[in-house]
Parts: sequence; structure tokens; C-alpha cells
Amino acid sequence: MGFIISRIGKSLKRKSDRVQKEQGVFLSTLEETLTGLRIIKGFSAEDNFNTKFQESTTRFYNFSNKLLNRQNLASPSSEFLGICMIAVILWYGGNLVLSGNADSSLTGSTFLVYMGLAYNILTPAKAISRGLYKIKQGSAAAERIQEIIDTPNPLKDKEGAIDKTSFDSEIEFKNISFKYQDDYVLKDFSLTIPKGKTVALVGQSGSGKSTIANLITRFYDVNKGEILIDSINISDLKTSALRAQLGIVTQDAILFNESIKNNLKLGKQNATDDEVIEALKIANAWEFVKDLPNGIETNIGDAGNKLSGGQKQRLSIARAVLKSPPIMVLDEATSALDTESERLVQVALENMMKNRTSIVIAHRLSTIQNADQIVVLNKGEIVEQGKHQELIDKNGVYKKLVDMQSFE
Repeated sequence: MGFIISRIGKSLKRKSDRVQKEQGVFLSTLEETLTGLRIIKGFSAEDNFNTKFQESTTRFYNFSNKLLNRQNLASPSSEFLGICMIAVILWYGGNLVLSGNADSSLTGSTFLVYMGLAYNILTPAKAISRGLYKIKQGSAAAERIQEIIDTPNPLKDKEGAIDKTSFDSEIEFKNISFKYQDDYVLKDFSLTIPKGKTVALVGQSGSGKSTIANLITRFYDVNKGEILIDSINISDLKTSALRAQLGIVTQDAILFNESIKNNLKLGKQNATDDEVIEALKIANAWEFVKDLPNGIETNIGDAGNKLSGGQKQRLSIARAVLKSPPIMVLDEATSALDTESERLVQVALENMMKNRTSIVIAHRLSTIQNADQIVVLNKGEIVEQGKHQELIDKNGVYKKLVDMQSFE
């Protein structure tokens, strides 16, 4: 019996260790996926991450199931084995008593032991019952989790959605209004962005700048009005087709615990090493990447924690460059950087925006002086628009924003 219990204990230890490791992988994958959800969607990499998540979930589920089954059977099994040994002894002793053998030292009081045996059998039986109950509980919880996972996306593609593969003329925001809860963040906002032009959106925090980035990428749908690309409402396009036209660089450079190459290939899985290196050069990142121990194969750690803020942001830009979309959306891409990093990143952004349609959401106004058009927002409405010098000469809201940041 000791040998069997020892084997069960060792098996439980091995399975427990494996479950702990798999749980770590699962939680890391979950955290990365949730943290980088906007980037994943923006680069239409849902299938890639869904596969990765499903594989991790399946492994964790299988190992946990095996561990729980073994745990639930371990205690009853050991008790049952102990009772079997006692039963054998009692059977043998009882036979001696009932046989009336004069040489036997056992007496009739031995029957009392059989009473105890009947009581002891109830304990492992109850334990088995509790184990089955816990398994049922686990199954119910799993079914509930599955229901949540299977909850349909409210921004589903329409039936017969258009699979648009090119961008030809312009983006138009046509009298759009949007609210997250009660108050409208954007009110009757209208703007046309011709192909190849750079439009900068500026304004105080809460003026609706980042909301426009969320709407053009269809992380949300407008409450009123419509957003058109080449005169087609984006809600009539396949979401994957829309996002294939877009490249996104956000304030927080979302990177994953992978190599530099795999991070860049998020939006273009079949990219060659030469294409990756060329994107790094355009993003002003090749100078530091080539000096890393393994170059583009270097693992950058959780959320890119082995890199500086400026380096992570340049890799984020390189990722967008490698995807090579016709439309770029830059959401305060330099606001969290120091002066030197901002200079390097700004050069990278200017390289990236050449010959592309760009929507630049800017906090630091020094980064958008060369934009073809600057749109000033206040409480969800356009209050001024024009080129940098034109707006300075108006001595209005834009001029006040510039003076607040004290740049020449």
C-alpha cells in the first residue's frame, strides 16, 4: 500500500508542477492579448492570436483536468486501500473465531471490529461523492466561461460586407456624433482628408481627438452620421478589409514577448528578413537593433521591457511601416518620450508618412507644424482649421495652445 500511495504522490507532484507552468504561460498570453488588443485588431492579427490563445487554453485545461481527477481520487484511493488491508486481516481473524479452533487466541469480541469496518467504509464513499460534486461544479463553471467566450461581437460585419483592397481618393467624416455613455464626445464632426495628405488633430484633453482614431479603425461605431472611405461607409466594409488599409502607432508602444522580427511581422506574416531590416531603417531603429546580441532575432521581454521607451516606439513605427498600409493613424505617438527620443521618433514618423494618408493626433504641437492641415478641436467640435502659420496668424485657440507649450 505504501508503494502505491508513494506513486500517486509523485504523480500528483509532477502534474501539479506542469499545471503551474502552463498556468503561467496561459496568464502571460492572456495579459499580452488583452493589453495589445487594439494593436492586434488594428493589424488584423486576430486569427494568429486566437490560435495561440486556444492552444494555450487547451493545454492548461487538459493538464488541470488530469490534476483535479488525480487529486479527487487520491484520498479515497488511499483510504480504500487501507480499508482493504484491514478487511483482509479481519476476514482472516473472523474465520479463526468462527471456526472454533481451540488453538486460536481470538474471541467473539472480534466481531466489534467488523462494525467499525462498516463505519470506516462510509468515509471514502463520502469523499468520492464530494469529488464527483466538485467535478460537476467545475464543469458548470467551464460552461459559463465558454458562454462568455462565445458572446458575439457587437461590431460584426454585415451580410455581404465589401472586401475592399485599395484606397483611391479620400476619407470623409460626415456629420458624425459619438458618445461613450451619456455626453457626446463628438458633435456633428465633418472633415475630408484627400489621399496622400497629412491631417493633424489637436486640442485639449477630452476634446475628442483619440475618439476619431477609435472610430476610423472601427473599435466603435458612430451614433450619428457616417465615415466614408472612397465614398463607401466603413460599416459596409469587412472589418478585416478596413483594418488592412490602416497602420496604427499609439502612445503606448504595445510589444509582445517575442523576437523583434516576430513583433514586426504582426501585420505581415510572410515578410522576409530584408523587408524587416528595411522597415527598421525607415523607422530609425536599425542602428540599435543591429548592435543587439541576436539582431532581429533578439527577444525583447514582456512588453518590450528590455528596451527604452524611444526604442520601443521606433519598433512600433517599424511594424506599421512593414505592413505598408495606405492610411496611417498616429495617436500621440511621441507624447511620452524625452526630447532626444522624440527627435529620433519624429524623423522616423516623417519617413513613414511620405506618400501616405496620415491622421496625426498630437499632444506636442512641435511635431505637426508641417501637416497639410491642422484641425483644432474643442469639446468635440472643430473650432479652427488650416496650416500652422495661418492658424498662428489668426491668434485664436491654436495660437494659445502653441504659447502654452512655448515652442518657436
